Amino acid sequence: MRLDVNLLDYLLIAVYFATVLAIGFAARRRISSSLDFFLAGRGLPAWITGLAFVSANLGAIEILGMAANGAQYGAMTVHYYWIGAVPAMVFLGIVMMPFYYRSKVRSVPEFLRRRFNGATQLLNALMFAVAQILIAGVNLYALALVMEALLGWPLLVSVVVSALIVLSYITLGGLSSAIYNEVLQFFVILAGLIPLTVLGLVKVGGVAGLSDRVRQSALGEGGLHTWAGTAGSNPMQAHWIGIVFGLGFVLSFGYWTTNFAEVQRALSARNTNAARMTPIIAAFPKLLIPLVTVLPGMIALVLFGDLGKGQDYNDAIPLLMRDLLPNGVLGVAVTGLLASFMAGMAANISGFNTVFTNDIWQAHVRPDRPDGHYLNVGRVATVAGVALGVGTAFIAAGYSNIMNYLQALFSFFNAPLFATFVVGLFWRRMTPWAGFWGLLAGTLSAFASYFAYKAGVVDFGTELNASFWGAGIAFAVDVLVSVIVTLVTTPKPERELRGLVYGLSAADLEDDALAGDTRWYRSPVLLGTGAVILAALLYGVIL
Repeated sequence: MRLDVNLLDYLLIAVYFATVLAIGFAARRRISSSLDFFLAGRGLPAWITGLAFVSANLGAIEILGMAANGAQYGAMTVHYYWIGAVPAMVFLGIVMMPFYYRSKVRSVPEFLRRRFNGATQLLNALMFAVAQILIAGVNLYALALVMEALLGWPLLVSVVVSALIVLSYITLGGLSSAIYNEVLQFFVILAGLIPLTVLGLVKVGGVAGLSDRVRQSALGEGGLHTWAGTAGSNPMQAHWIGIVFGLGFVLSFGYWTTNFAEVQRALSARNTNAARMTPIIAAFPKLLIPLVTVLPGMIALVLFGDLGKGQDYNDAIPLLMRDLLPNGVLGVAVTGLLASFMAGMAANISGFNTVFTNDIWQAHVRPDRPDGHYLNVGRVATVAGVALGVGTAFIAAGYSNIMNYLQALFSFFNAPLFATFVVGLFWRRMTPWAGFWGLLAGTLSAFASYFAYKAGVVDFGTELNASFWGAGIAFAVDVLVSVIVTLVTTPKPERELRGLVYGLSAADLEDDALAGDTRWYRSPVLLGTGAVILAALLYGVIL
C-alpha cells in the first residue's frame, strides 16, 4: 500500500498544510466572543456556508466509506445520495431552518430545551457528544490510513499527527476557520478525485467496459442497478421498504435535519434566507458526488480481485491511487484525501465543542458565567474532543467497511432524534416529558435491534440492512412512546411554543431579508424542487 511519492508530491502537501494553518491564524483575529467562535458571528453568505455544508460531509463517510460500499454493493450505493440525502437536505432548507435560525438557538439540543425541557436537551447533548467523538474517530482513522500509506508510519503515530493538524486550526479560529478551510477543501477534494475516476475508467475500458467486468464479478448484474431486485435478491440484500422508509426517510431525515455538525454551518449564515439556501446549495454538488466515490469503488472491485477477501474494502481508493496516478497528480490526490478527512473531523469537533460548552457546561454545570469563560471552555473542549477522537479511531479500525459502522451509529443517534423532532414540530400538544422519554426509548430500541442482529436473534442479511430496519424501529418506538406519554402528562402553554412549532409564529419576529432575496435564484422552494427532480431523473439512468 506504500505510495510512490516524490519531492513534488510532498511539496504540494506541504503547501496545502501551510494554507490551512494560515487560514486558522487569519480567522483568529475575528474571534472576540463565543458567538464568533461557535457560529462565525452569524455573518457568512449562503454560497460559503453551502459549500462548507457539503464539504463537512465529505469526510471518511463519503470518500473511503462510499467507495468501499461501491465495491461491496455496486450501484445501489447511490441510494445514499439520491434518496438518502437530497430530499432531506431540501426539507431542512425549506421547512426546518426557519425554526432553527429565527429562534436564535445556538445548537439543536438548545432548540430541544426550548421546545421540551432541560432533561431532553441534556440527553440529546450527551448522545450527540458521544456520536461526534465516535465519528471523529472514523475520520481520524481514515486520515491516518493515508498517512500510513504515504509515509509508512505506524497507525498510532499517524493518528496522533493527523489529530494535531486538525486541532491546530480549529483551536485557533473556531468555526470560521473550519468553514473557510472546508470551502478550500471542497475544491482540493474534487481536484484529487476527478483524475482518479477518469484514469480508472480509461483502465477498465470506459463505462461499457466497467459494466461488462462488474457483471463478471461477485456482484453480477445486480451491481449495475439501483431498484431492480429490491423486492427479492440484490447485492445489499435490502428490500425496497427498508431503502425507502429506513434510509430514505428515517436515517436520511434524521441525519440531515437534526445533526448539528451539519446544521451548524447553516446557523452561521447571515440571515434566514441564506440559512435556508445553505443545504439546498449543497444538494446540487451532492447529486454528482457518486461519480467520484461510488464509481471508483466499482472500478477498484474489478481491478483488484482480492478486495473484500484478503483486502479491506476501505482500501479501494488508496489502491487506485497507488496503481493509477503519476507523481504530481498523486500529490494532488493525496492532498484531496487529507483535505476530505480533515473537513469531516473538523465538522465533528466543532459540533462537539459547541454542544459541550453551550448545552452541557453552560446549561447544566456552570451557568451565568462571563462570555470569556465559555470561549475558553470551548477551546479546552476542542482539545479534549480531538484527544478522545484518537481513542475512538481504533474502534473504527476493527471494521473492514467503515460505512457499516457509521450507519449503525446513525441508526442509534439520529433516527430517534428525528422522530422526536418531527412530532414535536408539527404536534403542539406533545409534552416536555414526551420528548425525553420518546427519545430515550427510541435510542434504546435502536441499540436492542442492532445487538439482536449481531447475536443472531434476528437476520437482516447485512449490517447495512440491519441499520435500515433498526432506524425504522427506533422511529416507530419513539413516536409510540411520545404519544403515550403525551396523553398522561401536561403540555406547555402555547405562549411558550411560539416560533418553535408549526403554525405558531413568534409575535416579535423581525424581517431580516436582504436586497435580492426575492430573486428566483435565491428561492429555497424553487431550487429545492429542482434538486429533487434532478435526483429522480438520475435514477432513471440506472434503475
